[in-house]
Amino acid sequence: MPTATTQAALDTTGAQPLAEASQPARLISLDVFRGLTVAAMILVNNPGDWGHIYAPLEHAKWHGCTPTDLIFPFFLFIVGVSISYALSAARQQPATHGAAMWRVLRRAAVLFGLGLLMALYPKYEFDTVRIPGVLARISWVFLACGILFLKISRRQQIGLLIGLLVGYNVLLQLVPVPGFGPANLEPETNLGAWLDRAVFTEAHLWKQSRTWDPEGLLGTLPAIATGLLGMLVGQYLRRRELEPAVRVVQLFVVATGLIVGGLIWNLWFPINKSLWTSSYVLYTGGLATAALALLYWLCDVRGRRGWWTSFGQVYGVNAITVFFLSGIVAKTLNAVHVGEGVPLKAWLYNTFFTPYFSPVNASLAGALVCVLIWFGVLWGMYRRNIIVKV
Repeated sequence: MPTATTQAALDTTGAQPLAEASQPARLISLDVFRGLTVAAMILVNNPGDWGHIYAPLEHAKWHGCTPTDLIFPFFLFIVGVSISYALSAARQQPATHGAAMWRVLRRAAVLFGLGLLMALYPKYEFDTVRIPGVLARISWVFLACGILFLKISRRQQIGLLIGLLVGYNVLLQLVPVPGFGPANLEPETNLGAWLDRAVFTEAHLWKQSRTWDPEGLLGTLPAIATGLLGMLVGQYLRRRELEPAVRVVQLFVVATGLIVGGLIWNLWFPINKSLWTSSYVLYTGGLATAALALLYWLCDVRGRRGWWTSFGQVYGVNAITVFFLSGIVAKTLNAVHVGEGVPLKAWLYNTFFTPYFSPVNASLAGALVCVLIWFGVLWGMYRRNIIVKV
């Protein structure tokens, strides 16, 4: 389990602690980017009413991409960038690779365990617990990218990235699906869904379907590619021989190429978050690169700071902590009943929001208040320099 510390500590994604923000090797922009991304996760995961949500705050039904579909790949991209900073010293010293890989393995195992705990809580029904999930995928990507960063060169990382994207396209669109016939991209009959049912059985998959899972096994391969993209961008940002303005311009050029490449690939391999298609990796990776380049220019190069950077840093330094705890608290509020069996969460929502707003605005207001409440909790931790590490 995580432990709290008031000393310099590593975030779960591997970044350096906030206390070292003044050092040249640290990116304030990365803290801000991580924090804004996690705050967006909290926002879309905690609407007041799941039946009334603004369209941009929902996932695409299948093919396509909404703003909500950008959040998870942005976080995995950030994981990759963080790895390129946190493990750079160990990478240069082969004698320390064993110890570094052990740390990576341990963090990945704790992340996976926290995800399993979230899925089990509060009923602890082991026979039907969902095994894949957001934290599980983060753990797999973190483990794979951490080891790859230590053991293969930048050129090999690029080659592997291309191989994963092309190979995944081939698997989903050319390999027949056992029991169903030709390859296809339908939710329940694609190759990834078949593999998840074969490995986990339907009892341990996403409860909304039990026949496929948006964080399934096969989709982890292109998710690793998203982490690799972040690693490559992080390594580029560390090239101190280039002027910051040059780095920013070149990153925007790369971002544009990735976005255009993703849109072109989308013509035959559609952008799809649940399948984590290769076109989705390029498209979201390009947007993440552009976002980080912009934040890097504003925060680290120009020194522009304000309430929004403070907000991002407060969320970013304890990103996994707030994601985990917000999920546990939400489940607790649904498990505790008041009055005639009404869940506490529903009672709070119907008491403080529904009488004062339209249904969709009440739902949004509930989500925003949730984000602000957690900001208050994290601000208290931040003021005390409390960072929860794995």
